[in-house]
Amino acid sequence: MLEFVREGDTIYIHDFSRLARSTKDLLDIVERLNKKGVSLVSNKENIDSSTPTGKLMLTMIGAIAEFERRNLLERQREGIEIAKREGKFKGGQVKRIEEDLFEKVYQAYKAREITKKAMAEKLHISRPTLDKMLKDKGLA
Repeated sequence: MLEFVREGDTIYIHDFSRLARSTKDLLDIVERLNKKGVSLVSNKENIDSSTPTGKLMLTMIGAIAEFERRNLLERQREGIEIAKREGKFKGGQVKRIEEDLFEKVYQAYKAREITKKAMAEKLHISRPTLDKMLKDKGLA
């Protein structure tokens, strides 16, 4: 999107946290847009980056959002550590699929008898898991 905007454009976003994960990233993106003559307006925060007040508010909200995100991740890590100590944390479970079943379903997919979605359903896995599995096997 940043490559396609032109001078005079205005980009409307729902929330600054959807645009960048850190204050630095947010300010870099806004600076890039300003150099192109593009305004950024957040609907949720009701802030327009083209005004000095908007720029100040944008910096403050970006810093607060980054602070909240870091706190959330810290609490998550603490919770995982507690769960590990109590033996409750399992982590990501590796999906094991019988090679015969995979080969049968994969051949049907290659023959265009089924879609990737149907292939994932027959293997009882999600599409992203299927894509990763195909990539790991060198089939994607």
